[in-house]
Amino acid sequence: MKTIKLVLVTFVATLGLSSCSSDGDDTPRIDVNPMAEFNLISNIAANGHSLELYSEGKTGFTTGYNQLFVRIKNNADDTYYANPEITWKPVMHMMSMEHSCPISELSISNDYDTVATGYIVFQMPGNADEFWDITFTYEVEGQEFSVTETIDVSAPIDDNQTVSVFMGSDDVRYVLAMVEPKDPEVAVNDMTAMLFKMESMMSFPLVENYTVTLDPRMPGMGNHSSPNNEDLTYDTATKSYIGKLSLTMTGYWKLNLKLLNSTGEVLKGEDITEENEASSLYFELEF
Repeated sequence: MKTIKLVLVTFVATLGLSSCSSDGDDTPRIDVNPMAEFNLISNIAANGHSLELYSEGKTGFTTGYNQLFVRIKNNADDTYYANPEITWKPVMHMMSMEHSCPISELSISNDYDTVATGYIVFQMPGNADEFWDITFTYEVEGQEFSVTETIDVSAPIDDNQTVSVFMGSDDVRYVLAMVEPKDPEVAVNDMTAMLFKMESMMSFPLVENYTVTLDPRMPGMGNHSSPNNEDLTYDTATKSYIGKLSLTMTGYWKLNLKLLNSTGEVLKGEDITEENEASSLYFELEF
């Protein structure tokens, strides 16, 4: 995965290779864009500023997990504000109701003080009559501003399911989203997912210390599984669920899942048997 730190290392190496002029002049300043290798997916102009939203691999907003990077530019002199305080609130405007979705706080990058990063998990795409918008509230130079922008959220191009919204047997509505692998290989892949509960239409806190069991199958190949998979357990450092996903060949895989609470009670999903070929809780991937 590309990181902002890699861009910084490249920049430092470039400076190291640059020779100084013979008359002792200072080395010319080189402006480095930390987002040069990322995709600009939205540019929101308001209040004399531009809020630039970037993604590492995506070209737009999609259902499921979206890691985003935000910069605020002063349009008067094309400079970026350092250490801006930013909050965001995505809202889905449906025909009969409004709701938000799981989000993180926006935190300043350790490598560049003009870049804030966080994630949004969109549960559903927009359509002709229903749409998402994001409200940004931010403070720069001691003054607070706000802007709301409508955005297009679409289903993934391959239409594979990477987020599931469901009611558990405990009458709690959950959102389970796959984070990794984004680039699966024929190997034992690191797998990461995030779990949230719907506390209200606008609040989706993280759920800790549950377990997500994993049983990957290839429906088109006799529904065979694979060895060396590891169930997903909660990791306090990353606040996510981490496990191992074994993929033995390319093609379409259904990742059958079960969600267990901290006492081992199954809240959603079923075992795979000869009579039951798929769980009601699953992710999909194809490569």
